[in-house]
Amino acid sequence: MAVVGPGVIGTTVAAALHEAGRTPHLYGRRAREHLELRVEERRILVPGPVQTDPAQAKEPVDLVFLAVKATQIEAASPWLAALCSPQTVVYVLQNGVEQRAMPAPYIAGGQVIPSVVWFPAEAKPDGSVRLRRDARLTLPDTSGSRLVLEALRATRCAVELATDFTSVAWRKLLQNAVAGLIVLTRRRSGMYGRTDLADREAGRALEWDIRNGIVQRRGQAHGIPTPISDVVVPLIAAASDGPG
Repeated sequence: MAVVGPGVIGTTVAAALHEAGRTPHLYGRRAREHLELRVEERRILVPGPVQTDPAQAKEPVDLVFLAVKATQIEAASPWLAALCSPQTVVYVLQNGVEQRAMPAPYIAGGQVIPSVVWFPAEAKPDGSVRLRRDARLTLPDTSGSRLVLEALRATRCAVELATDFTSVAWRKLLQNAVAGLIVLTRRRSGMYGRTDLADREAGRALEWDIRNGIVQRRGQAHGIPTPISDVVVPLIAAASDGPG
C-alpha cells in the first residue's frame, strides 16, 4: 500500500494503517523521517521516510491512497504513473464530486474509488496532525471498495458503504462550499475553512472550482438557478488563481 500526499488526511490514514500493522509506503513533496498523529495525549509515529522522487517507487502497488488536494493532482501524476498498474485500486481522499474523473488521465487503467472524508483534523506548526474526534470515511457500495474496507478493518478510521453515494458526496460538497465565504471574509467558523484560509494567506491555489465552481457549472447544465454561486464564484476566483 502507498499514501501519496502525507498531509492532514494522508497522515491520519497512514497512522490508522500503521497502528494496525499495515504501515504504508509514503510519498510526497517534502522529505520527512516520519509522520506524527496526535490523538488526545497520544502520539502515533508513522515510520518513513517520505520519499520525494518518483523513481524511488520500485514497482506498482495494489492500493494507493491519493490524499493530495484536487489542485495538486497533475503534480502528483509522476507518482501515480510509478505506483499504478491496471490492477491497482486508487482510493481518492479529496473534496468534491469529480474524484473519479480528475485523476483518471494519470492512472494506468486502474480502478478509481471516490470517498467522502469526515476527518476533524488539523495541521500543527510543528508538522504534526491533531485528530480531534473519530475519523470516518464513506465509500460507494461497490466491489472495488471492499479492498479499502479490508485495508482499514479494525483501525481507528471507520469505513461505511453507501448505496446512494452520490447524494452523500453532494451533501458534503455543499457543506464544504461554505469555505468559499470564509475565504472571502477571512473569518473562520469552527473547523470550517481553516485550510482554505491558510492556503489563501500563503498564496497557494484554492479548491474553489471543485467546491464552488462545480455547483454553478452543474446548475447551468441542468437548468437550475444558482444565484449565490453566481455571485460567490467570480469573487473567489478573483481572490485565488482563477479568471476575473
